[in-house]
Parts: sequence; C-alpha cells; structure tokens
Amino acid sequence: MKLAILGASGKTGIPLVQQALEGGHHVVALVRTPSKLPIQHANLTVIQGDAMNADDTDKAIQGVDAVVNALGHVKGSPENLQVTVITNVLKSMEKHKVKRLITLTGAGVRDPQDKPKVIDHVFGFLLKMVSGKVLEDSAAYINLVRQSKTDWTVIRGPRLTEGEHTGKAKMGYVGAESGTSISRADLAELMLKQLTDSTYVKKAPAVWS
Repeated sequence: MKLAILGASGKTGIPLVQQALEGGHHVVALVRTPSKLPIQHANLTVIQGDAMNADDTDKAIQGVDAVVNALGHVKGSPENLQVTVITNVLKSMEKHKVKRLITLTGAGVRDPQDKPKVIDHVFGFLLKMVSGKVLEDSAAYINLVRQSKTDWTVIRGPRLTEGEHTGKAKMGYVGAESGTSISRADLAELMLKQLTDSTYVKKAPAVWS
C-alpha cells in the first residue's frame, strides 16, 4: 500500500515511517526539513514542504492509497495548525479520490462513548488550563474529519513516551480500563494496523499501554 505520512519527521512520525516501511508499504513523507527524517529506504519518497501549504499537501497525497496524519502542535506552532492542515488534506483526498484517513489527536478530545474516570477529568481540566487553544484547534479539526466523506479513523493518544515497542498496547474508549500513556512506537503500530482493519472506521478510539 502507498501511504502519505504527515508529520513524518516528528517523534511519532519517525517510528511510523520506519514501521510502515518494515511492513512493506511505500511511504511518501511530507517534511519541512528532510534532514530531520533519518531514514533511507528504496520505498521512501521524501517531499520537502509544509502541510499548511495546500500545494505541498496535494503533491504528497496524489497517487497514494491512504493518508496517515501524525502532525501535531509543537512549541511555536500556529494556533490553527491542525484545522489548516486537515482542510488541505481533505480537499486533496477528495480531489485524488483517496478514501482512507488515519489521523492522530490527543486524549483530551472526547468521544460520546467515553466514560471518563476521575483522573481523566483532572487531566482534561489541566489540559484546558495549560493548552486551551491547542485543545480548541484539535476539537475543531476532529469535527471536520467527522463531517468528511472519507473512511476516517481518529486515534486519540494519551501522554506519549519514548518507551519500547511492546506490541501490547490497547484500543477502546476512555473508561475503567483505559490508561494514561503509550509509547510512540506502540502508537505507530496501532495506527498502521487500521489500514487493514475496518473495526474503527468512522470511529475515534483511544489508545493506551
């Protein structure tokens, strides 16, 4: 399968690209600074550009089978980063008739099937206090995804760690069994699994270790 991966040079994007290539996929990585993606592979195409630029995004999505978006806010990001990026992505997906979208957001974005524990409410409150604008952008971007005509899956990740790839991470909804962290390597694995699993099409599961 040929994948467009956004956020490929980020802390989650790098294991995502690596595992996709190991899984036999062809990857088109859209990155602003190619030197920050320390991977070389015959099935990797690197496009230098900015996902906030519609033309750059279009170049990455043309001819692929699915889009995997791991782009998120970092220090200094525009407040409307995710809304702008997903607007570009959805427009290009429709133009090029690409249906499958797997996209990442934080666990602070809630789903109707969630049954938050006390600790989840505490984390949610703290997130609003510390990163209210980021949370607003994330919620607005997910609303656009939900309204789209794509076969979308939103992956809601909690605190991300640099831990090992265990292969034991879980998916579901926030509730009694959900955890508060996951390694980026395990997160990448679960995102890629959605390419061949229709269980969570048009759904927004949470993930945790």
